[in-house]
Amino acid sequence: MLEKYYVNRNTDAQGNHEVHRESCDYLPQLANREFLGYHNNSHDAVAKAKQKYPTADGCWFCCPESHTR
Repeated sequence: MLEKYYVNRNTDAQGNHEVHRESCDYLPQLANREFLGYHNNSHDAVAKAKQKYPTADGCWFCCPESHTR
């Protein structure tokens, strides 16, 4: 099922740009997020984010299958 994904324009404490599902409790504020589009899974969304933000990583809470750092 396709879901909406966003990447945080700001980095976290480890220097990563976190990717979030739209339903995430930790979704960044509107001014700090960038829409990545609709994706089948978080791995595809993180790959899209890495095109612009090489340090992109999945959110530990909503995308744990893509969280690596």
